[in-house]
Amino acid sequence: MGEVETDFFHRILTIHSHIITYGNAADAKLTEHIRAEIETMWNAPQARVSIKKIPLTVVFRITATLQPNISMTEIYSNTNPRNNYFRIEEYAHGNISFVDDIGCNSGYFMVENLYAGSTTAAHEYGHTLGLHHPANLDYRGKGVPRIMYPRGTLVDAQFQYDPLKPAGVTGGTMHPMYRKVFAEDIVLLKLERLQFQNNKAIAGEFTNVFHYNHADAG
Repeated sequence: MGEVETDFFHRILTIHSHIITYGNAADAKLTEHIRAEIETMWNAPQARVSIKKIPLTVVFRITATLQPNISMTEIYSNTNPRNNYFRIEEYAHGNISFVDDIGCNSGYFMVENLYAGSTTAAHEYGHTLGLHHPANLDYRGKGVPRIMYPRGTLVDAQFQYDPLKPAGVTGGTMHPMYRKVFAEDIVLLKLERLQFQNNKAIAGEFTNVFHYNHADAG
């Protein structure tokens, strides 16, 4: 989720998002890694969109803080569209990181998925802005996979976990570290359809879910 701001004088559209982490595996270093991955990957295309027929360069401004003692009340009562809340733990049901909906501001990350270059945080951020997984998960013959392709996607051999494995078997699917954000991904955000008031709009929705540690649930 983020707050979208247009600056027609400088021809810039900025998406502001603030990442707030909590949980037993969250720390300042990992929080900064998540912030930097999202900002770096989503700014890489230097994409442009047209608002009111004026081309604007899309810029992502991502900030982040570690709040280990955050309360469920603080999350539930949040009204700031820039805030995104992610619990980080060693264990997650289903053995995978997730967000709470398509277009949301909360989720649960498994620390194992957040290694340097994993692209997991950038992928999940795309969901918070409203992007789905593509319908066709056979990306062979198309080169570098785009950011919203999930684990299990069929890709050219050099983008597999193991380039020597046949497509579709264990090791023969996309390694997420090869995903990148392309201008087409930003086009799919459909920023021109947002309802702007005083040059500001909201991308995503308030879910404001406080997550408990899955390891405590049994």
